[in-house]
Amino acid sequence: MSTERSASRTVDIQHLIDDSPISRFQFLIIVLCFIIVAVDGFDTAAAAFIAPAIRAEWQLTPATLGPMFGAGLFGLMLGALVIGPFADRLGRKPLLVFSVFFFGLASLGAAFSHSITELTWWRFVTGLGLGAAMPSAITLTSEYCPQRKRSFLVTVMFCGFTLGSAMGGLLAAQLVAEHGWRSVLLVGGAVPLLVALALWALLPESIRFLVLKDPRSVKAARYLSRIAPAVDLAGAVFIGPQKAKGLPVTQLFSRALVGGTLLLWLTFFMSLLVYYLLTNWLPTFINSSGASIQQAALVTMLLQLGGTLGGVMLGLFMDRMNPHTLLGGAYVGGGVCVTLIGASAGVPGLLPLAVFGAGFCIAGSQIGINALAAAYYPTASRASGVSWANGIGRSGSVVGSMLGGLLLSFNWGFETIFAIAAAPALVAGLAIFLKGRLQGGRAPEAAPVPQEA
Repeated sequence: MSTERSASRTVDIQHLIDDSPISRFQFLIIVLCFIIVAVDGFDTAAAAFIAPAIRAEWQLTPATLGPMFGAGLFGLMLGALVIGPFADRLGRKPLLVFSVFFFGLASLGAAFSHSITELTWWRFVTGLGLGAAMPSAITLTSEYCPQRKRSFLVTVMFCGFTLGSAMGGLLAAQLVAEHGWRSVLLVGGAVPLLVALALWALLPESIRFLVLKDPRSVKAARYLSRIAPAVDLAGAVFIGPQKAKGLPVTQLFSRALVGGTLLLWLTFFMSLLVYYLLTNWLPTFINSSGASIQQAALVTMLLQLGGTLGGVMLGLFMDRMNPHTLLGGAYVGGGVCVTLIGASAGVPGLLPLAVFGAGFCIAGSQIGINALAAAYYPTASRASGVSWANGIGRSGSVVGSMLGGLLLSFNWGFETIFAIAAAPALVAGLAIFLKGRLQGGRAPEAAPVPQEA
């Protein structure tokens, strides 16, 4: 058709992706990024699931374990803040391959630690790679998704993180009992090395990143032809993202973006504070109440399973209604569930139900705000925006991981501890609701950024 040939000479890449059915090529990208965040989730949660065994072997106090949790999360924060934004300069694929390979090697090193100090340093190094990988996986998935299903597909992809964390619980329950805690870290190191090789062979670069560098990119045309094979793309000039003034990080503070940026940061900080307090310390809390290490790991796994289901359900509805109102309400519900965890003593069945509910609402909303952040920022600064939101959030995870040991040292009852732990979830809900009010219903990616002349 002559009309199709004429249209193909100048191609708006987002319109082409939006107007095409989701292809096998796009599903491949989603699956690969799902695997990335799954191994990320496994390695991130590994310390929590092996903590009771480490504590018993090295005769440690709960407060002594705090720095190990904090070091890994501090590494995650620095990895997201410092390494993650390089995806806006070097590309999504190179950073993902490097990051996954790097944290795989570091996890293998951690498996051979001989003291809590040595293990703490290895967890910090592992965190650097983990922190850089996740934002790039979110960014790449977002850039290959049609607008109509972007939130759902990004949240489905990111559910790999909670499933990977849950798998860590299942494997830890078996591996620690049969082979010791080091075996968990060995698995968490070997698998990412294999994944890095698969990424190098199969993962494409972001089309939007390629077009940002060269509007006539032959590689972008090849990738787009796998999404829309019926469209003639020979010699096409692609319309899409535009270059912006300054460094990608500075664009986050432009007049159009700064308000949403700060509220996203507050949401990420509070959300990850309570999430990592629960992830890192629930096994120890439950074990301290008389349950076995295996029972504690299995109950904590419900937090991740709830997050997986919550992420899918919330992502589905985020594409159909105001995502800020939806996520704000979910965070409030999560705060209620965290309070119920502390009140579960003597109430049969309440603990696993409350843990699952907290995962559904809080971990599910955390998945959702990653999709929201990816939609909020333009291509030129998207990796930086998602990386910095995650990096600032990771500072909350550091606080949460340290807070658990501090609260235990006060010898307060579980009811008091979990009532305190619920407060950040309520603040996160308020912050994301205010961001929605600030945007006034405008589509997130409509926010302009200063353009190069």
